[in-house]
Amino acid sequence: MLTYFKKVIGDEQQRRLKKYVKMVEKINALEAEFEKLTDDELREKSAAFRDQIEGGASVLDVRIEAFATVREASKRVLNMRHFDVQLIGGLVLSDGNISEMPTGEGKTLVASLPSYLYGLTGKGVHVITVNDYLAKRDREQIGQIHEFLGLKVGLNISGLSEAEKQEAYLADITYGVGTEFGFDHLRDKMVYNPSQRVQRPYHFAIIDEVDSVLIDEAKTPLIIAGKTNVSKEFHFLCSRIVKTFVEDVDYNFDRETKTTNLTEDGITKVERGFGIDNMYDLEHQTLYHYIIQALRARVMFQRDVDYIVKDNKIMLVDMFTGRIMEGRTLSNGLHQAIEAKEGVEVTEENKTQASITIQNYFRLYPKMSGMTGTAKTEESEFRELYGMDVIQIPTNRPIARKDLQDRVYLTTEQKYAAVTEEVKKVHATGQPILIGTTSIIQSEEVAKYLEKAGLTFEILNAKTVEQEIRLITQAGQKGQITIATNMAGRGTDIKLGDGVEELGGLYVLGTERHESRRIDNQLKGRSGRQGDPGRSQFFISIQDEMITRFASEDLEKMEGKFEADEHGEITGKKIHAFIDRVQRVCEHSNYSIREYNLKLDNIINEQRSVIYQLRDKVLLTDDVISIVEPMIMDYTKHIVKSYCVEDVVPEEWDISALAEEINRILPSQLVVFEEPAVSEYETVETAIFPVIKEYVDQVNELKENEELQFTLKTLVLGVIDNSWILHLEAMERLKEGIGLRSYSQEDPMRQYAREGLELFEMMYKKLERNACYHLGSMVAADNLRKENEGGNK
Repeated sequence: MLTYFKKVIGDEQQRRLKKYVKMVEKINALEAEFEKLTDDELREKSAAFRDQIEGGASVLDVRIEAFATVREASKRVLNMRHFDVQLIGGLVLSDGNISEMPTGEGKTLVASLPSYLYGLTGKGVHVITVNDYLAKRDREQIGQIHEFLGLKVGLNISGLSEAEKQEAYLADITYGVGTEFGFDHLRDKMVYNPSQRVQRPYHFAIIDEVDSVLIDEAKTPLIIAGKTNVSKEFHFLCSRIVKTFVEDVDYNFDRETKTTNLTEDGITKVERGFGIDNMYDLEHQTLYHYIIQALRARVMFQRDVDYIVKDNKIMLVDMFTGRIMEGRTLSNGLHQAIEAKEGVEVTEENKTQASITIQNYFRLYPKMSGMTGTAKTEESEFRELYGMDVIQIPTNRPIARKDLQDRVYLTTEQKYAAVTEEVKKVHATGQPILIGTTSIIQSEEVAKYLEKAGLTFEILNAKTVEQEIRLITQAGQKGQITIATNMAGRGTDIKLGDGVEELGGLYVLGTERHESRRIDNQLKGRSGRQGDPGRSQFFISIQDEMITRFASEDLEKMEGKFEADEHGEITGKKIHAFIDRVQRVCEHSNYSIREYNLKLDNIINEQRSVIYQLRDKVLLTDDVISIVEPMIMDYTKHIVKSYCVEDVVPEEWDISALAEEINRILPSQLVVFEEPAVSEYETVETAIFPVIKEYVDQVNELKENEELQFTLKTLVLGVIDNSWILHLEAMERLKEGIGLRSYSQEDPMRQYAREGLELFEMMYKKLERNACYHLGSMVAADNLRKENEGGNK
């Protein structure tokens, strides 16, 4: 085995894999012994491993025997034996790294090894996939191995009841979709009773298609939103207004970064239309918000690329998978702006109640690992953000697929004409063809060309997702032509039909470079699984969106200098280096967006941590008074300082307003300032602090009042939640405004951090004030009850 590895991997990889090869040899040495065990004896291994772990051994101490146990169980239960390379993949995962394994190498079976190993601890392993179908499939298939060995296996998908989710999370191994785990985390932070929580502390995660989950989906944060009333007419009005806007006159649109903003002319047009003097006045903040969202909906979001209209609803499309994002909507009125643009019914607007980025969610796991066929190009990001190295695992059989050089054309029409001719020629031989496209629009455009040429085909995109499994299963059959967006059955093997191997296997034909080399490699990887023959080739044009978006200036300079044949195919060799360079620029741009979003969320993440810690303290205690009581003095000191400003003469202090504010947090009007008038800070302290201390003593006497404590808990949790929702909205508005204001030599990120901290401190003081208000009113009610009881006696 080691000799084979040396042939297919480089020196650096040899060093990294050497220790794993030795471990595999030890696992293999146990195989004959384990084959002799009865089923019961094999199951008893789990109990023995657990005893060792409870006795102080680490999971890595039992790794060799545990892997041998899983391999033997798999042979008996599924009639599937782990290849040596799959054992290496499992060892890499168990060390918290990424196994890069090409399509068809059996990554699903690889995950059975570390999931069993860490499942032995009883602390829970989350096996994360990219969709519900794969989660169910893997739970039903691989789960049989774990259940045979005595472990409990759960499935976490959307739509489960609270009890069903709790049961799923209590299992030793839980399969599910990454976003659902993240949403459950956010929902757990919003419950009013600890018994309503479904998750337990995080332990270990294995992420299938790790690049898709941690890179592609990382542009969009996870958001839980509540419905709020919205002016539908206002959305339609703003949509009509922005339809009259002219690019570079009323607004600017940066195609590279996909950002848009109003020009001075555009601002003037809005101000005249609404009869206002300054749109940036605080009172017109809502108007600006509606207008900018309408503009974004118009210029940044394209129908049948970013979303589809189905059953009179806007359905978002995942740009990396081509799938519909079920149940997902855009927040802060952007979804409603798109609805107004398309003339469909405007739904209720979502107001963010809780949010977290994909990156910050997964960093909650103490240990994490992943599998994919394409991660090496993003290795530095995985290492920097998650501390995971990418280890390339040799294939079980050498890859026989031929990846041919791109064919580049001057125009989109010439490209599609060439694609049609290529498909006709290849189809005549019977070789199956998978045509990869980047969007629904493109898939339908290719379909028109093939239709005109009299070719029969199947089309797989977000509009035909129900047929995905059937279409992918058929894609490797003789004479089959399949047009697909990026979804292309990721996670499902395309198996070759009878006689296809002799025809050269599956032919993958790409019609445009994707925004990442990884996605291109994933498409190529649909062909040539497990040593099957196959080939791939991309047909692209210099009018493709990626090139016009990221290299428009270069194209202008090169116009007329391209050498092309009579079909418009560019023949010069430099074009390929140019396309590669543009794709790297695109990758860097997407990385910058992810980095920017993460930096923004890191600022909120610190604030989120403070709020969630406070919320957990309140939720998990029976003595909420002990949490609110220190707030009474803290808020009192804060309010005194805000009214009694040091560099303002005491005669100008608004003492009556100060007394009124202090008395609001007390159960009755207790603070009174005696004549003569206040002349110094000490006079204020003398009037206020003894009264506050007396009140705090009274509050402490109520700690045994269980009914009051319970009611106070509910009220304080409500205060925390409402304060956080309003703060998230304020931070969103601040984020919108940061890009609009120009600061001389000032980093917008630092400005966002500084102003965000100011907003947070203001919010926290209001939170303390409102918590104190509730406590004061409850103490007042309790005092009144006691008085009435005394009077009745």
